[in-house]
Amino acid sequence: MCAVQFVDVLGVTSAITAIPAMLTGVSASPRATPVVATVYAMFFGGLLVFGARLGDRYGHRRVLLAGIVSFGVVSVVGATAQEVVQLVTSRALQGAAAAVSVPSALRLLLDAARGDADGGDTRRRAAIAAWSATGAAAGALGLLVGGALTDVFGWRAVFWVNVPVALLLVVAVRALVPRSRTQVDATRLDPVGAVLMIAAVMALILGASLAEDAHRRAPGGVLVAVGLALGAAFVATQRRARDPLVPRAALADANLRTGTVVSFVNTATTSSAGVLATLLMQQRLGVSAVGAGLALLPFSLSVVLGSALSTPLGARLAPRPLAALGLGGIAAGNVVLAATSGSVAGIVAGVAVAGTGLGIASVAATAVGTDVPDALGGSATGLLNTSAQLGTALGVAGLLVVAAAAGTATAWAVGAAVCGLTAAALLTRAGRGAPVAG
Repeated sequence: MCAVQFVDVLGVTSAITAIPAMLTGVSASPRATPVVATVYAMFFGGLLVFGARLGDRYGHRRVLLAGIVSFGVVSVVGATAQEVVQLVTSRALQGAAAAVSVPSALRLLLDAARGDADGGDTRRRAAIAAWSATGAAAGALGLLVGGALTDVFGWRAVFWVNVPVALLLVVAVRALVPRSRTQVDATRLDPVGAVLMIAAVMALILGASLAEDAHRRAPGGVLVAVGLALGAAFVATQRRARDPLVPRAALADANLRTGTVVSFVNTATTSSAGVLATLLMQQRLGVSAVGAGLALLPFSLSVVLGSALSTPLGARLAPRPLAALGLGGIAAGNVVLAATSGSVAGIVAGVAVAGTGLGIASVAATAVGTDVPDALGGSATGLLNTSAQLGTALGVAGLLVVAAAAGTATAWAVGAAVCGLTAAALLTRAGRGAPVAG
């Protein structure tokens, strides 16, 4: 299951490095860069909850296989693209296929980690840590793999490589993942809710992406407002719908609400920190694009470290205090960045500290957010991933605006404050009992 996470994350980051070569290869203007770079995230983030509900409705093993096969097929479309429309379509469909497969992969991983009361919690923490570490490793390797494939074989190899990998994953899932004995959810899917949620998330992600550019902040702000309005309409319809896309019990579950908030804050404050660090190094410190990428490599490596540390820490702390500890690490990393932003060494140190905190907080957020009744498991995985996607989009856009108005150090300080306040809120609500599942 972690391999599915690895491939999907690798597909995002490896393609980003190849975008200039892609546009040249299909004779497209560089002005198409934002569309090609954003469309995957739009469809991935927009369809995650719907993909999770498909797993609940038709079985997570079946939906996972469908998502993997679809990812491989649409990669062929990208590899053979002759026009920019084909390229954009392929990236969009890759995002949709990943949105179908990721929630089911996480749900199946958590199901496999279940066990008796003595060992089940430990296995569950280890499984979640492996999931988080795999995503971080793929994020780090993706930039290197994408650049290497493009330089040696051309940009089409970034798409072609997904085909044999998808075939191997299909074989592995069919051989190693047993058919679930859990009865599928027979309730019908909510088409109105699905359309509203997909449109809301897509508008928010696209609007936030546009808002990152000072010349496009007005239309970006309008799209964000539209996304928020659609989100409000979605919530209203879910309260009245006979078979809501997100079960009402999920909206009322305290663990799931906590997990989604922490997931949002995690990505909002770390993705923005990385983007701000990259811009500062290239624009003010004279570091090359390759050098900036290498300087941020410790971030991904430290996420792996933090994920590994979360297993022994989780044996001593309940998920909420563990999440607060991780958020404290992210806050500390942002403080280091704000205090030492005039040097590359300071940036490397800051992102390493923040990455360690992110590894811990990500595992804790997933642990508490998926500690829900079995009937809500699919919805939980979809909502947690959607929250993380929105955190990245809105966090980067928001703190870029702060940086433009008040400076990069102030933006990092705001990120630290958000983490600190969230951690404090978690600690005030955390119980003093023994660690719960997760």
